[in-house]
Amino acid sequence: MKRILSGIQPSGQLHIGNYFGMMKTMISNMEKADLYVFIVDLHALTTVHDRDRLRQGTLEAAADFLALGLDPDRCTFWVQSDVPEVCELMWILSTLTPMGLLERCHSYKDKIAKGIAPSHGLFAYPVLMAADILLFQSEVVPVGKDQKQHLEVARDIAAKFNNTYGETFVIPEPAINETTAIVPGLDGQKMSKSYGNTIPIFLDDKALRKRVMAIQTDATPVEAPKDPDRCNLFALLRLFAPPEKLAEVHDLYVNGGAAYGYIKQDLFELIRDHFAEARLRKKELLDNPDYLRQVLARGAEKARARAAETMDLVRDRVGLSY
Repeated sequence: MKRILSGIQPSGQLHIGNYFGMMKTMISNMEKADLYVFIVDLHALTTVHDRDRLRQGTLEAAADFLALGLDPDRCTFWVQSDVPEVCELMWILSTLTPMGLLERCHSYKDKIAKGIAPSHGLFAYPVLMAADILLFQSEVVPVGKDQKQHLEVARDIAAKFNNTYGETFVIPEPAINETTAIVPGLDGQKMSKSYGNTIPIFLDDKALRKRVMAIQTDATPVEAPKDPDRCNLFALLRLFAPPEKLAEVHDLYVNGGAAYGYIKQDLFELIRDHFAEARLRKKELLDNPDYLRQVLARGAEKARARAAETMDLVRDRVGLSY
């Protein structure tokens, strides 16, 4: 079986962009892959400097995954900081990583432009991501289009290490689901906690309806034809609506008669119903945080056993095993 790895930040409430972009894909791979899923709390430190928020966000992210169907007995599921080998590997990789490689990464520039404070951690983010991937000899990494460049950095670093010290790391391949690669947010940009334009998965009904009704649309009259392919409301509806409902709304867009308010109400109900059972399951999990901690501790033990194999090899390759 292929080894597939991906992680998610606990920097805020997980949203439907996270679900369709990564979580659903990873959960669906439990039966057919050697699956590694982790909560990247060290990465979250680049933007989250509130202790309680990060602690609670980590437990909530764990509950979200389990509520949505991730089975910790059929994968390796852990918190990034519980496997300290990743920091050691990051340092070793950083000694080989060219500055120019990091300077070309657009994510750093984009985040600075959005008002996130520049820091070494933010700049070196791709090296930590490379360490996450290479530590477990990952073969496939599901990523969104915005993270594809970071995976290319990981591939470049792995290749340079292998060329310098001998074959050590598997060169990972990206897996991008083109149909859900970019889920639009309320404003039409990519849905992102950094942009404050998200629809969290587990909002209560009142808050969820308020978010959906806030989706930005144009001022085209109801009776006028509209282009569904340029409408972020329709793009979100496409993720949840059954084929017959989607075809009906598509016809209204093309021929006239699409009323945004009614479509938003339909979308609200579809999202609410889609996650109804998982919402109840999440509440049960959060009511038992000790169980969540036990699950994550077992996962970290499994992850560290695999990480130790890689680090023994890496230390020997670079000369740290004197």
